[in-house]
Amino acid sequence: MIQSLLIANRGEIACRIIRTAREMGIRTVAVYSDADAKALHVRQADEAVHIGPSPARESYLIGEKIIAAAKATGAEAIHPGYGFLSENAEFAQAVIDAGLVWVGPKPSSITAMGLKDAAKKLMADAGVPVTPGYMGENQDPAFLAEQAAEIGYPVLIKAVAGGGGKGMRKVDAAADFADALASCQREAASSFGNDHVLIEKYILTPRHIEVQVFGDTHGNVVHLFERDCSLQRRHQKVIEEAPAPGMDEVTREALCAAAVRAAQAVDYVGAGTIEFIADASEGLRADRIWFMEMNTRLQVEHPVTEEITGVDLVEWQLRVASGEPLPLRQDELSINGWAMEARLYAEDPATGFLPSTGTLIDFDLGFRGRVETGVELGDSISPYYDPMIAKLIGTGRDRESAGYRLLEAIRQVQVWPVKTNATFLGKCLLDEDFIEGIFDTGLIQRKADELTAKPIVDEAEKAAGVLNLMKDFGADRMLAPLLRPDGSPDWMIQNSSKLSSLFGFRLNGEPQRRILVSVDGEPTTVSLSEPLLGHRNRHYGRYGDAWSRLEDGFVHRFSLDCRAEGVGAGTVSDGAILSPMPGKVIAVEVAAGDKVTKGQKLLTLEAMKMEHSLTAPFDGVVTELNATSGAQVQVEALLVRIEKEE
Repeated sequence: MIQSLLIANRGEIACRIIRTAREMGIRTVAVYSDADAKALHVRQADEAVHIGPSPARESYLIGEKIIAAAKATGAEAIHPGYGFLSENAEFAQAVIDAGLVWVGPKPSSITAMGLKDAAKKLMADAGVPVTPGYMGENQDPAFLAEQAAEIGYPVLIKAVAGGGGKGMRKVDAAADFADALASCQREAASSFGNDHVLIEKYILTPRHIEVQVFGDTHGNVVHLFERDCSLQRRHQKVIEEAPAPGMDEVTREALCAAAVRAAQAVDYVGAGTIEFIADASEGLRADRIWFMEMNTRLQVEHPVTEEITGVDLVEWQLRVASGEPLPLRQDELSINGWAMEARLYAEDPATGFLPSTGTLIDFDLGFRGRVETGVELGDSISPYYDPMIAKLIGTGRDRESAGYRLLEAIRQVQVWPVKTNATFLGKCLLDEDFIEGIFDTGLIQRKADELTAKPIVDEAEKAAGVLNLMKDFGADRMLAPLLRPDGSPDWMIQNSSKLSSLFGFRLNGEPQRRILVSVDGEPTTVSLSEPLLGHRNRHYGRYGDAWSRLEDGFVHRFSLDCRAEGVGAGTVSDGAILSPMPGKVIAVEVAAGDKVTKGQKLLTLEAMKMEHSLTAPFDGVVTELNATSGAQVQVEALLVRIEKEE
């Protein structure tokens, strides 16, 4: 058995691997960048090595530094986790050549499945059904446009070296093809160093079904059943579950057998996932499910498989890498119960899911079930890496009970000031189509407005929040005279100027029952009434310098200082488009003086390994443009200003 292990990753997956390694008595070594010097995975490991600056391309993506760290610390093996170098065949081979154990598949298997076009050809030869499309070498944009037209719209453009939803675009019409291709190629080149793409027919009612496979060095390959990952946004998984709803035994047997054939075709060793796309227009049927790709690593969503099978997949990885056979045969594996996982991200659904960064001043997931995270209270969400905060896993005897457990977990999420997608996740779980199991990968896009709508605070909640805020600052002494016009005590006389600025109070004037405060960052006039005096809602609490109310994972914030909330100049409402995070401008779509319409793309910003489009908040004219293609910008930099036409 391996005695010491270096984890070539960070965050949640590094912590996950450390946990199992510790249970197995294996010494762990972490690596970290400047941004991660105080990260949780560094604190949990037995030893940690600094490998470079914060950008991943200067630290986590430099294989030589990682191998050197393993050598320097005496680590016997390297576990790549997922992302970064986990599917890099050259790195895997370099680890082996350095005399270290690679906890993953053979480099030849990674190469065979690494390029989607070659993998599809290989799978077709192995008798695994594949989706129709173009997988050739000709990458001329005009030729690719011709192929798309021949396949028939809608089509899906996919980076051949892609993964994780990056380098992938759905195109509905020929007029949109050129822009989508250019964007896809830019993202693919940035993320994978390879801008080649393939084109597939887009299935109109697609379900994303994947099968967990596992092989060892003794020629054994098993499957651990399927997962459904159909609830997606921009091709990135949001909620995953196992088993797949609506999957009958006949279809399951055919699907899992195809997955095993796929793994055997590349002599697969270790944990891998065969991803399929299903045409669910008539339910799940074996003759309407096709191979998409293979992920030659551990998946983000592996916990749901662990929960229904009772298997620790990381333990299996370490045992297989040590030369042991698979711990269980196929006939010893079975499905027990149901599991659902939600990915909690540091992002704001109300602003198009732009990432949110900063220090976790308040961080309480409050869930007694399974939680996988790489952060704790006081840690920071960095702009350099994927913004996932945690994975929440709900389990139960059936789909309904697992979904209920997960919903309860989401409703308990308390994170501030970093914004999260918790409320969005809860709405997804409560969607009627999702509950009924009648959904596909387009559900979130179709229902985006209702799923991403910002929760509204009613008047009673506003008043209760303000009163709690006043009590916290000892201001309840001023409220009583304001609400009960029976004179002004000395305290109010001494503080009349402060009251005037905050509450519109005038000594000897008419009593004011309306107060200007900031609610969720917006200036709001709140009406107060006598019955609310002394009321302190149990759902309210202190978060930083304000009072907040937790509602299904969303933190409503009440503050006295409107200016501190950014009210006024520099807000989208007055046409100032600010950079939501540090990043690089990769495309500018407008010029000063241009007329724009609401929702029109203004520019594209690359940050956190993804492209983010900034759009016009209303119809108007571009009066100021401070962005150029290729420029690096800082958070809250003014990029574009739009004024409404008179």
